[in-house]
Amino acid sequence: MSATEHKQTTALYQKQEEIETLISEFEARTLPREKWTHHAHLTMALVYLKHYPVSEATERTRSGIQRFNEAHGVKMTKDHGYHETITLFYIWAVGKYLQSANSNCSLVELANGLIDSRYAEKNFPLEFYSRERLMSWEARVGWLEPDLKSLD
Repeated sequence: MSATEHKQTTALYQKQEEIETLISEFEARTLPREKWTHHAHLTMALVYLKHYPVSEATERTRSGIQRFNEAHGVKMTKDHGYHETITLFYIWAVGKYLQSANSNCSLVELANGLIDSRYAEKNFPLEFYSRERLMSWEARVGWLEPDLKSLD
C-alpha cells in the first residue's frame, strides 16, 4: 500500500495555517516544548523537504532541532537530546513518503498522510537498526548505517 493509499485515521491538521504556525514558532524557538512532539518533528521535516533541496532541508532540520533544544535547556546526554542518526533516518523516511505521495495533495493532506503512515511510526527505525546500535552514543553524535536492513 502506498503512502497515499493508507487509510487516514489521524487528522492532526485542519488548515495550512496550523502547519505554518508550527514551523514559525519552531524556528523562533517559541514553540512550547510540550508541542515539540514526534509528529511536529515529522511535519517540520516534511515542510523543509517540500521547500528546499535535500541537503538544505537536512541542515535546516539538524540545526533547527539543536537550536530549539538549546533554547529549551535540553542537554545532549547518552539517552536524551539531539540524535543525528534518528534525525537523518527520518529525513530519509519523509523523503520516501513524499516520493510515493500524490503531488496534487495539499500540505495539510501530505502532513496528515505522513503522520498516519508507517513512516511516522516511532519504532520504524528498528526495522533497520538493532536497538543497541541505534541507541549508541556513536549513533547519537553521528550518522551510522543500519545494521539490520539497508535503506533503499
